[in-house]
Amino acid sequence: MNLLTLTAENYRNIRTARLEFVPGVNLLYGENAQGKTNALECIYLFARGKSYRGSGDEDLVKFGEKGFRIGISYCSEKTEKTLEYRYYEGSRKRLKNGAPVKLSEMIGNFRAVLFCPEHLSLVKGAPQERRAFLNIAISQCRPIYLKLCDDYNKILENRNCLLKETQKGFRYDAEELDSWTERLSDVAAQIAAYRIRYIKRLSPHAAALLTDLSGGREKLTLSYESEAAGETEEEIRSSYRKLFSENRNREIAAGCSLFGAHRDDVGITVNGLSARAYASQGQQRSAVLALKLAEGEVCRDETGEYPVFLFDDVMSELDETRRGYVLRETGDRQVILTACESGGFDPRAVNMIGVRDGIFTEQTPKGESSP
Repeated sequence: MNLLTLTAENYRNIRTARLEFVPGVNLLYGENAQGKTNALECIYLFARGKSYRGSGDEDLVKFGEKGFRIGISYCSEKTEKTLEYRYYEGSRKRLKNGAPVKLSEMIGNFRAVLFCPEHLSLVKGAPQERRAFLNIAISQCRPIYLKLCDDYNKILENRNCLLKETQKGFRYDAEELDSWTERLSDVAAQIAAYRIRYIKRLSPHAAALLTDLSGGREKLTLSYESEAAGETEEEIRSSYRKLFSENRNREIAAGCSLFGAHRDDVGITVNGLSARAYASQGQQRSAVLALKLAEGEVCRDETGEYPVFLFDDVMSELDETRRGYVLRETGDRQVILTACESGGFDPRAVNMIGVRDGIFTEQTPKGESSP
């Protein structure tokens, strides 16, 4: 899969832009706060469905304007395709090859792996960061998973409201609680089964990448950590039902659901020790790099194509060895990265685009003249 073009109008600090990308490495460079990350945010929005920076659509509109429009053209399965997203005064419209689609119909068409400085805390950060990593990666390969997560959150909210009311002394309907518990167990089991299958596919790729990156010195292992036992959907569902049944009074006292997919985690070890507790900062960064590159490998295994790799200002966070590894290991895949300077990149091998105040300028390689 290759991104061909990105167009944007009134998006953050971008008045209007049309960027062209090539297979291989593409570099967006310029000083901070000029629009590099905004461009990557545009691109990744078509893979994730929303801003990865936690911004609502209204926050993406250029100051003084009433809406924005962004679009991409890309090549998948040897066919050129388009996606477009428009937001105007609270109204949203998504287009796939010119035809209106829902969010669920847009996700999974254009696939991308994002690596940004915030992801460097993936190993040492809180469990929700690792759950988010799994959710985003799985949904791109299996769009139906996104609906499962939405359903789960709605069920969890309703069950928690009932438990909270009961905690406050309100009389509760046991049958109603049983109904929400049954539904939560069912969807939680489906989500956990997806995550376990994904980790099984991710693990060998991530382990091989870290072994290669460390020169054979470090061994990475991944596991899914949950209160529920089992690996199949039915085993996990049965385990959740038992947990909820045996701990009803605890949950009522707490006023919330103490078990479920929203509390699970991914165990990451390096050489048999917890990476979160014992790995050095360098080992943790190597493990995160291996996980993000492995995400791309699983995507290729699942879909038959590599995703587009987006690296937002991470080169300055990595040492020379890791920077070289990134460029070497993604050599036959499309990479779009941002940096403050163009130094260190060969303009004959890299598509270089300068960025200043929301304006993007393609740089002409040395020895060539502009048309």
